[in-house]
Amino acid sequence: MSDADQPTLLVVDGHSLAFRAFYALPIDSFQTRSGQHTNAIHGFLSMFINLLRNEKPTHVAVAFDISRHSFRTREYAEYKGTRGQTPPEFIGQVPLLQEALAAMNVRTLQKEDFEADDILATLATRGEAEGYRVLVVSGDRDTIQLVDDKVTLLYPNVQGVSQLKRYDPEAVMERYGVRPEQYPEIAALVGETSDNLIGISKVGEKTAVKWLNLYGSLDGILEHAEEIKGVVGNNLREQKENAIRNRRLNRLVRDVELDLALDELESRPLDEQAVREVFGKLEFKTLLERVLKLAAESGQAVSPVAQEPAAPAVPLPVAQGLLDEELEGWLARQTAAEPAGLGLHLEIQGGQLVGAGIAAAGETVYLPWQAGRRDYAPFEAWLASDAPKILADAKPGLKALSRSGLAFDGLVLDPLIAGWLVRPNLQEKTLADLVDRYLGEEMPVADPAQLVPDEGAAGPAEFAWYALRVAPVVLAALSEGGRRVLAEIEMPLVPVLAAMELRGVSVDHEALAALSGGLAERAATLAGKAFAEIGREVNLGSPKQLQEVLFDQLGMPKTRATKTGYSTDASALADLQDSNPHPFLGLLLEHRDATKLRQIVESLDKSIAADGRIHTSYGQIGAATGRMSSNDPNLQNIPVRTEEGRRIRGAFRHGEGFAELLTADYSQIEMRIMAHLSEDPGLIEAFNAGEDLHRFVGARIFGVEPEEVSSLMRTKVKAMSYGLAYGLSAFGLSKQLRIEQAEARQLMKDYFERFGSVRDYLRGVVEQAKIDGYTETIFGRRRPFPDLASPNRVLRENAERAALNSPIQGSAADIIKIAMSRVEHDFHEGGLSSRMLLQVHDELIFEVADGEQEHVEEIVRDRMSNAVELLVPLDVQIGRGADWDAAAH
Repeated sequence: MSDADQPTLLVVDGHSLAFRAFYALPIDSFQTRSGQHTNAIHGFLSMFINLLRNEKPTHVAVAFDISRHSFRTREYAEYKGTRGQTPPEFIGQVPLLQEALAAMNVRTLQKEDFEADDILATLATRGEAEGYRVLVVSGDRDTIQLVDDKVTLLYPNVQGVSQLKRYDPEAVMERYGVRPEQYPEIAALVGETSDNLIGISKVGEKTAVKWLNLYGSLDGILEHAEEIKGVVGNNLREQKENAIRNRRLNRLVRDVELDLALDELESRPLDEQAVREVFGKLEFKTLLERVLKLAAESGQAVSPVAQEPAAPAVPLPVAQGLLDEELEGWLARQTAAEPAGLGLHLEIQGGQLVGAGIAAAGETVYLPWQAGRRDYAPFEAWLASDAPKILADAKPGLKALSRSGLAFDGLVLDPLIAGWLVRPNLQEKTLADLVDRYLGEEMPVADPAQLVPDEGAAGPAEFAWYALRVAPVVLAALSEGGRRVLAEIEMPLVPVLAAMELRGVSVDHEALAALSGGLAERAATLAGKAFAEIGREVNLGSPKQLQEVLFDQLGMPKTRATKTGYSTDASALADLQDSNPHPFLGLLLEHRDATKLRQIVESLDKSIAADGRIHTSYGQIGAATGRMSSNDPNLQNIPVRTEEGRRIRGAFRHGEGFAELLTADYSQIEMRIMAHLSEDPGLIEAFNAGEDLHRFVGARIFGVEPEEVSSLMRTKVKAMSYGLAYGLSAFGLSKQLRIEQAEARQLMKDYFERFGSVRDYLRGVVEQAKIDGYTETIFGRRRPFPDLASPNRVLRENAERAALNSPIQGSAADIIKIAMSRVEHDFHEGGLSSRMLLQVHDELIFEVADGEQEHVEEIVRDRMSNAVELLVPLDVQIGRGADWDAAAH
């Protein structure tokens, strides 16, 4: 039989590849409207379709595990015992994946008491014996033992499942230095962390390979164990049963009883109707197109279901090149004809404007930008006018216009912001995504990897046209409150953020460099002390080495299990230090703090531009709550209450030509919103009387006069007041305050007895969200919570906790955005030289010109405190000084 005639059997480890896909793709980016997570399914099917197209198998099977229990766990109960709980977001995806494969007429196999790899081994052995070319696809290294001249392993790279490394016998020898059948003996000697198989101490891969090349096999190594000298020889002789057991367990079963013949795995035509139904339920538009295209190319699709005739595609207008009077007349006519606005796209390279596209209902114009051209004057005048404009991803464009000295007004809609308000948990990231979702069309976008774009790729005029077309469809998907948030809060903020990013903030390089050097010295000193405690040097940033020190050398209690052993993250180690204090652990935590701070300082220092200022980028969309983020660099991760944090903020100075910085911060804004939403008389009384909230609440709870509330009482009350708004449990409160759970429960009980409206409000938020499927801020911003209806308890409880705080946190985000837009407006209208520079959490930072101090403070205080009318006042704390720290209040 020639190679061309030889049938190809493709066998895939379904669970292994689905898990890899789950961890490779972001959870939040793959979720249906009903809340079902689909990242594992999407990643697996994308890989699987590529395999079918590239390998063209004649026979296909996908094997799955039934559970973690098998004959191996009966023999060795600890087998795979270190693996953590299955992530709740993964639960439920495998049955849906199997449903999708069934629709594609792909046979799936499972066998009680065996693992998927045993099924793969059995099919590979039978396929080879019956003359098949066999391809095994698995992310489990145990399958390396199946490789021979007729069996090839396709193994995913570390990034996920998008790329598969092909292992034939030569590739195995090149990578591991042994023949495929010898690889399990490496694993037997070294051990397998993922399977919780403990190997021979001090024996690594290089040593195992050396022994195998000398003695041929594990049996040969054990026969010559007396000849192996040193510590590893002693360990081998003392621990040989580990290796024998490991080899017994990692040997794949090649004769599992499977009630099928290989002929039954022959590729069959897919069921197009079933595929459309399943992929539609999963909301996989692109994957559906790919699988149907593959089926058509291979001649395997069944007759398609009778469908409504597709609506004809809207023809793409040919862009015109208009200048002078022609351009002026066109803009005037189209602006009058399109009261909702014209589409606009600004082509930017290196932050500079290089072209522009304008779109009306059936016509587009393209202008290759050249500064100073007189025939572009009508375009410049239109940009500066209040004529309504629709511009996707507007902020970078506004910055480019400003750099070119062009005035801009009239921005009424950024479709990406509108799309985010519709789907804040899963918003579309690009205009092409919006077009796909809301118009059901594929936008011809250029491949970013290509230096020269395809001729058919959309240019500025086409981008403007798609923005114009998708805008009303996205708007129609918004609730009335959502449209109000878009028009009154989010859109006015876009030019404000663009201006702030262009301004930046002056930062002292020398101050940051000195701070970085001091933190480096401190980290080195702490590392030296830590090494002295354990008598050796280790890499304090290596989880593996820390696990060895903490759990083996020091014998400390195990933390929670992870895929690579036991957790050494900050929270796990802080809990460990609290329950089992040790000098090494304390020094390690201090070293981590110093190292993290130094990384923050160095990131800030590297971000200082040629003008001596840092220009952070504000993420207006992305957070489901409505909160903004700060990126490149992140100014929101500077510690607030530490001395080092103060020194970092002290490097942020007012620039030349300005007299000082002014900071304005909302005081206890979330608790004030809580008082407003819950209408609790006690909280409202405290805020309206100007009382210290936590002292006032403490007096009520502990039954003492306000002046008798101790600092400890106040700390407990503060932790609980904020914690309740985030769904803090008695266990969480006890952990945070280091008190017994019984005391925490009593504290919460006493709180709710005296502030019952808070309890009623928090209960009501979740119950109403379960009915509506979403929460709403004071202003109408919605956040969907599909997981409130999830049958998965973990997902449901996580959603309940998030739903508790969402109206509070979202309202706080809305309030500061409103204040920012109004302050910017007043500064501009008043002709002030002072300017707003930064927004960090609930704080705004301004650069104030000499002589404008009092006027600026008056505007800022008025606009922030009156951004919204609540049942309690919004208190704004003002500070002034030469730098950010000195201006603290």
